[in-house]
Amino acid sequence: MTEQIIIFDYDTHWPILFEELRVSVAEVLGDLALAIEHVGSTSVPGLPAKPIIDMDVVVKTSAHIPKVSERLATLGYVYEGDKGIRGREAYVWPPNKPRHHLYVCPRDSEALQLHLLFRDYLLKHPNEAQRYGCLKRELALKFTNDIEAYTNAKTTYIQMIVERALKDGCSQC
Repeated sequence: MTEQIIIFDYDTHWPILFEELRVSVAEVLGDLALAIEHVGSTSVPGLPAKPIIDMDVVVKTSAHIPKVSERLATLGYVYEGDKGIRGREAYVWPPNKPRHHLYVCPRDSEALQLHLLFRDYLLKHPNEAQRYGCLKRELALKFTNDIEAYTNAKTTYIQMIVERALKDGCSQC
């Protein structure tokens, strides 16, 4: 069964929800987590999004991932592997928690840097965030029941923003 893609107006509860999730993950990971970043569309005020929080747990190196996975399992997270994206390990959220995506990334991972670069660019450029929101709404209507097509259609835009941020010299925009 396919899930319908619905884009919601920005919800001021999203940062609060992220913080609640962050605290529970931080408590179990302790000093294994160098940082826990709110990334994705729900991290940008005013940006419409699917109501799913994206979190990147930053670790020192990939050697820490087995221990991180072990500790996350105590909260009910299930390890999924990198799902085809090197430098980003994915976990299924616990059934008793709100829907969210949790990734673990070494601090030097390209996947992490791209998440932060894209988020920070949109935070600094609200007009671009507005354009991205419009694109997401259009694509959700076009690909209502096809998450893969929806995601692939956003890729060109995301790559353009990342390239623009790199050209502008944004390391943390």
